Amino acid sequence: MEIDFYNIEVIGFDADDTLWVNETYFRETEERFAELLEGYETKNKIDQELFKMEMQNLETYGYGIKGFMLSMVESALDLSNNRISQQTILDILNLGKKMIQHPVELLDGVKEVLEKFQNKYRLIVLTKGDLLDQERKLEKSGLSKYFHHVEVLSDKKEANYLKLLNHLEIDINKFLMVGNSLKSDVIPILNIGGKAIHVPFHTTWVHELVSEEEEKVNNHLKLNSIRDILKYL
Repeated sequence: MEIDFYNIEVIGFDADDTLWVNETYFRETEERFAELLEGYETKNKIDQELFKMEMQNLETYGYGIKGFMLSMVESALDLSNNRISQQTILDILNLGKKMIQHPVELLDGVKEVLEKFQNKYRLIVLTKGDLLDQERKLEKSGLSKYFHHVEVLSDKKEANYLKLLNHLEIDINKFLMVGNSLKSDVIPILNIGGKAIHVPFHTTWVHELVSEEEEKVNNHLKLNSIRDILKYL
């Protein structure tokens, strides 16, 4: 369906897997974690139990690498029946530190889009995750100069968006959200009357997957690359 963007004044961008690569490093770390625990369980079981632990801890730790590190440690203790060695615990912590220290890899077209939009729209970052880590990635990315505001949310549901947009005095009718997640970046915005553009990343965290019915939402724009936004705005 054709969507009119003529009245848009503010564009919100998700960060992880929209501006830069993120989920790829989590998948790679899960592989290394399974290798460390292969003496206790099958890879499939290890993956399942780690995800289950992440979901149990989400309300306590929130999103981000640090919570993921703690969930890996807890999973290792559970899967090994508390027999995991101190060295393996250190190895797990080092996996997390390696993720935190990883260079920021911008996705193709991001700088080009921000360059063209910075004087035309008010640009903001709306992301989930650990505040310190997201601030670090934004600084390392070299993208800070393009954004009027950066907000790290505890979650990205309708209430979170409404509260923030109200605080920033942004009219939902003049707001556009751009992100890789239907669950976090598109559906909540559509539900509160805004517009959204979905730019899928090649891999998606299981927690961000939606039902087949939700995948059928068609009152938004879906693009193959963030650069394609330039054809519409």
